[in-house]
Amino acid sequence: MDRAKGTAVLDKTFDILEAIGLSTDGLDNQQLAAQLNLPRATLYRLLALLIERGMVRRDANNKCYRLGFRYLELVRGAWMEPDLIAAASFELRALRDLTGETTYLAIRDGDQVLSLERCDGAHSRRSAASMGQRKAMYCTGQGKAILSALADEERRELVKNMALTALTPLTITDRNRLMTELDVTRVRGYAVDDEEIVLGVRCVAAPVVDSAGQVRGALSIAGPAYRLTLERLTLLGPEVTASAQRVGSQLAVKQAEARPDELQPVSSQWAFLGGHPRWSTSEKCLYWADKLGPAVFRHGGEGTKRILRTEKPIMGLELTPNGLFVALEDEYFFFDKGEVRHRTSWGFGTPTCLCCDRDGRVWAAIRMGSGQWKVGEVSRDGTLTSHWQISEAIGALCWDSPRQQLFALAPESGSVYRLRTGGEVRRFTSMPKGSGQLSGLAVDADGSVWTALSGGWSIVKFDHEGNLERMLGVPVASPTDLCFGAVDGRTLFVTSSRQAVSRQALKNAPWSGTVMSTPAGSQGAPAPLTRGPA
Repeated sequence: MDRAKGTAVLDKTFDILEAIGLSTDGLDNQQLAAQLNLPRATLYRLLALLIERGMVRRDANNKCYRLGFRYLELVRGAWMEPDLIAAASFELRALRDLTGETTYLAIRDGDQVLSLERCDGAHSRRSAASMGQRKAMYCTGQGKAILSALADEERRELVKNMALTALTPLTITDRNRLMTELDVTRVRGYAVDDEEIVLGVRCVAAPVVDSAGQVRGALSIAGPAYRLTLERLTLLGPEVTASAQRVGSQLAVKQAEARPDELQPVSSQWAFLGGHPRWSTSEKCLYWADKLGPAVFRHGGEGTKRILRTEKPIMGLELTPNGLFVALEDEYFFFDKGEVRHRTSWGFGTPTCLCCDRDGRVWAAIRMGSGQWKVGEVSRDGTLTSHWQISEAIGALCWDSPRQQLFALAPESGSVYRLRTGGEVRRFTSMPKGSGQLSGLAVDADGSVWTALSGGWSIVKFDHEGNLERMLGVPVASPTDLCFGAVDGRTLFVTSSRQAVSRQALKNAPWSGTVMSTPAGSQGAPAPLTRGPA
């Protein structure tokens, strides 16, 4: 008997939540009592409980009840994928403004699709599917778009187990025909719902796929069939596809990948201003510098040792066939077998940064009298042969030797430039200043570009097109430079700064100034290095 009473109370509570949730303007006491046919005492008691738990709130302006923020938090945590919604919001509005029709964002839920966001169209008669409503995949534009982008085996398995029920005379219920349409959809990039779920309503949709190839959802435009003719859907399909691709490009960063504990210090040695990490393949060790210390360190199987002190700050450190190339403010020299050799004064002023290509040639950037920045090859006599000119300060250089291109970092604007033969200079990518100051460059074995965000507690990775692909949290405020090395060539080494870090900050970032690496990086497959030959 008590169990039956409890179930009855739950039913009434859910009835209240559903009634309030389905009302766009909220419901007052009288409307709730009339709609649910509940005694006022019971209604008030349940409402008070729901308000106390945050599931319902009372709007003081019009004295009505709406869903509470706690309810929204639970829904958001379960389904909403805030990054996806944030990335899609602009495109949904743009598609709505382009067509005047209602636009939707949906995600996959098993063998169904679930509507997450809607941007209402301009017409009084328009599509108005409810948020949170589930629909079958096989008969909706969103569902077919998502199915088309899945891996072949996964798609076949899904379609095989679907019950293809005819919801309208136009619903596709033949599996072979559905698979053929999904193949066509994959090739052209968008799916069409030709009155297959509701007569008189058509839809065009495209899948949202992130840079890792994962299908994250679908964008769609839906409206009355007399306005959305098949001819018009053919014109709108590429627009939806382009919007979905733009959304997907913003989803390259997964929050789950930003793990502050992913990097660990390689030793207890720290620097005031660490930098210039360079991995020696032949010696199987890491060289790096304390730029302000100033000193050069070597970390290998025997641990970390200081191998060189200098009187002036270290501007650059590179591995060449002639030994370590050490750049100071007014000169440079080679350090080999514990000896300083070929000490030479700069013949073109003090460079701001250096790098070494696969053939051992040293490249540098320097400011010219015109305010332009020159990037070129350092000759043996200390002069600079200019190859490129850039209109802003350059703080780091890095060769992508396999692809014969040089990347240059401009910290002031947060930009990375791609430099190619013939003097070609193109902006490759950029980061907002609020992310931190770009510091250091590295190119991994796959050709992706990495840079540290000093002051931003993180490292970022860009794909071949300059799209932000990954953000990796680090346990220090100011990572300064990075390189790849170890046996596999894929272990990431990161230097950092201890300069100007307060005692209070050191409590939260005790590894400031150390060299860190990815602890599991050496488990990968061997790959050639693209920075710093030895």
